[in-house]
Amino acid sequence: MRLVTSRRISPRVAAIAESATLAVDAKAKALKAAGEPVIGFGAGEPDFPTPEPIVEAAVAACRDPQNHRYSPTPGLPELRAAIAAKTLRDSGLAVEASQVLVTAGGKHAVYTAFQTIVADGDEVILPAPYWTTYPEAITLAGGVPVEVATTDAQGFRVTVEQLEAARTERTKAIVFVSPSNPTGAVYPPAEVEAIGRWALDHGIWVITDEIYEHLVFGDHRFTSMPALVPELADTCIVLNGVAKTYAMTGWRVGWMIGPADVIAAATNLQSQSTSNISNVAQRAALAAVAGPLDAVLEMRVAFERRGRTMHRMLSEIPGVRCLEPEGAFYCFPSFEGVIGRTLAGRPITSTMDLAEVLLDEAKVAIVPGEAFGAPGYARLSFALADADLEEGVARIAAFLA
Repeated sequence: MRLVTSRRISPRVAAIAESATLAVDAKAKALKAAGEPVIGFGAGEPDFPTPEPIVEAAVAACRDPQNHRYSPTPGLPELRAAIAAKTLRDSGLAVEASQVLVTAGGKHAVYTAFQTIVADGDEVILPAPYWTTYPEAITLAGGVPVEVATTDAQGFRVTVEQLEAARTERTKAIVFVSPSNPTGAVYPPAEVEAIGRWALDHGIWVITDEIYEHLVFGDHRFTSMPALVPELADTCIVLNGVAKTYAMTGWRVGWMIGPADVIAAATNLQSQSTSNISNVAQRAALAAVAGPLDAVLEMRVAFERRGRTMHRMLSEIPGVRCLEPEGAFYCFPSFEGVIGRTLAGRPITSTMDLAEVLLDEAKVAIVPGEAFGAPGYARLSFALADADLEEGVARIAAFLA
């Protein structure tokens, strides 16, 4: 839903689309609160509690008076240093603490990155399916999203040939995400490097979102583009945060890593917007990134099991096809074989129609692919209890039978 432009509202703000994922999740929760037996596949957040040592670090931080005051805009020095160390540990990418800007969640890092490097009219290549926030953040910065469609037939992975076909003299950057939200696709190292080399050859910035770095399944593995292509260091921004890895979506701590001049400019922008991020949340994030990955590994095992279950159940539904997720915690099935049918007396002409009728009739919430630039598909999160997952997919199967 977009707001109606009027003299009361800035045209740029009025043009922002509501977050489809948050809207679906909010509607599902509202129905559930009203007593409806809704099962929601919309939320992109772990269903696990934040690990106890991280919570205890926040409790201690609340009692420390130094956290009751303003702190440096780019983040607590010890947290920035810990993020740099964690980046080397997990990605093989060596950066200085001064190259880190701590932001109010990963979404804020996305917004800040585009605001910092994109000028009016700059084109940003955006492989689709994409997370719903990317095109809005690009447009808010005055940029032009250039969508490049991928399909399940190609594993939802964009090719260098597709990127080259989309490149123009106005191309400023490309958004690269692996593991992917919404598709669960993970790019092999050779493809990551090839895209990085292409961007380097043409002087194109890479904005790489690594928020799902630890959620990879089977033989798939995460690889960081600037680690594979070190020459990209001067034209690459890395986005990340604690939300998905440590089940800390509500704590709102993310970060961006980039060249010194970009981080300085982004820090200046943040100084006039949010100033410093909550010190208590930063102390919790410090405990997370400087601590062990034991809880993370436990969550990954659960997500992998659930992903396989959801993939199997969806693949058994006539008219539905689904790739097995390679990372993150989403399945992104095609419902193209369902479109054109009439369900509960309602014609299904799109996955938006399907999502509406599933919520109304089967009490199951999914996010239609239109929100991700991929009509005909839908995103289902498997970050929920196994029993709820199986019940929810079974309801979809029964309704479509």
